[in-house]
Amino acid sequence: MSDPIRVLVTGAAGQIAYSLLYGIAKGDVFGKDQPIILILLDISPMMTVLNGVVMELQDCALPLLIEVIATDKEEVAFADLDVAILVGSMPRREGMERKDLLKANVSIFKSQGAALEKFAKKTVKVLVVGNPANTNCLIAAKSAPSIPKENFSCLTRLDHNRARSQVAMRVGVPANDVKNVIIWGNHSSTQYPDIHHAKVNIQGKEVAAFEAVKDDSWIKGDFILTVQQRGAAVIKARKLSSAMSAAKAICDHMRDIWHGTAEGESVSMGVYSSGNSYGVPDDLIYSFPVTIQNKSWKMVEGLEINDFSRGKLDATAAELVEERNTAVSFLGE
Repeated sequence: MSDPIRVLVTGAAGQIAYSLLYGIAKGDVFGKDQPIILILLDISPMMTVLNGVVMELQDCALPLLIEVIATDKEEVAFADLDVAILVGSMPRREGMERKDLLKANVSIFKSQGAALEKFAKKTVKVLVVGNPANTNCLIAAKSAPSIPKENFSCLTRLDHNRARSQVAMRVGVPANDVKNVIIWGNHSSTQYPDIHHAKVNIQGKEVAAFEAVKDDSWIKGDFILTVQQRGAAVIKARKLSSAMSAAKAICDHMRDIWHGTAEGESVSMGVYSSGNSYGVPDDLIYSFPVTIQNKSWKMVEGLEINDFSRGKLDATAAELVEERNTAVSFLGE
């Protein structure tokens, strides 16, 4: 057995965390021989609920779970972290302007970034899930200047999984037989799900997703809209936001960071854009295709971007630039 790692989940009394914690604690993410100390952070009014979550984790009798710490204090939560999964954020309430939502979240992620800077290991891997995830991630990274920007990422794996699944259902294969779909840009309705470079395994033969689907109008129309608006569709049907699928995507994302991506396979992650070769402005957290080895991601370079895709990449970048500029204006407050 190796030494235990310290893994933080924020918003730990919420419904995504409820679906997520069991997967982490039983070894689905960091490996079946990796002991874990789980730290659960939530706001003070949620501590009673959080204590119930702790009881359930204890009652699972999981061999890898060394300790569970429930807290409402950042200095306890962020101490010596190996991994921080920042799920908790201010949700958009009825009648709330996007600007007000950004302002509320800037204050949360500025504070959590400062706590990472002060208390966590400099090698900590930080995944931001709470929306608006890309901009929240950027604010956290800016507030932790001594932690490498490459250590911060935001979750677009849920969108990636949604895109993969839509193609699989369309073609009639398991989702596992679809690879290298790409989510470009913001985890919002401007994101661009792209299958120009995706492959589908059909009866043992790898073919281009475009050839497998054979329906250009679906690829450029309903497919993109379905993936972009899937979260809203789930809320409409379930009266609650995606939790099971979000938790699965978080596990997928962190497992790939920890163990690497398969040979010839890329995944989508919101990462620091500076120096990219796709004409995306610097200093954003933007979703790109990446491969991962030795806990480090590398952008997939040199993919051809046609005119249709170019317009989509630029539109989602423009939204992120506007979000960033608004959020950064609140940073000094």
